[in-house]
Amino acid sequence: MDELEEIRKKKLEELMKMAEKKVNIQNEPAKLDSKNFDEFIKENEYAVVDFWAEWCMPCRYIAPVFEELAKEYSGKVAFGKVNVDENQKIAVRFGISAIPTLIFFKNGKAMDQIVGAMPKKEIKRWIESNLSRSE
Repeated sequence: MDELEEIRKKKLEELMKMAEKKVNIQNEPAKLDSKNFDEFIKENEYAVVDFWAEWCMPCRYIAPVFEELAKEYSGKVAFGKVNVDENQKIAVRFGISAIPTLIFFKNGKAMDQIVGAMPKKEIKRWIESNLSRSE
């Protein structure tokens, strides 16, 4: 009986760790690169990706807003960030010519984008507009 109980306990711990990882992914923007970008936009029905760079002041301005929105939309919209200096191929693929650029994806396809630093309410309105158009 003890051996069976030990196996159950280990399984439960594994499930708890998996659940924690999923919560973290949903509650904060994922750091995206060439290894995980395609998987991220395909496995999430709705995703918003921020194309940014470390030296970009408008990017830094919207970073905390982007993190707040990731928490607010947890479980509904996934949020990710692509550093364009480190991931130039992804930036070229989506025609990023100015940053910050936010792209709204549905089932792996780019549906809409906005360019430049905007207030939280404007970004939220843009997300809501894309969600209502997509449903």
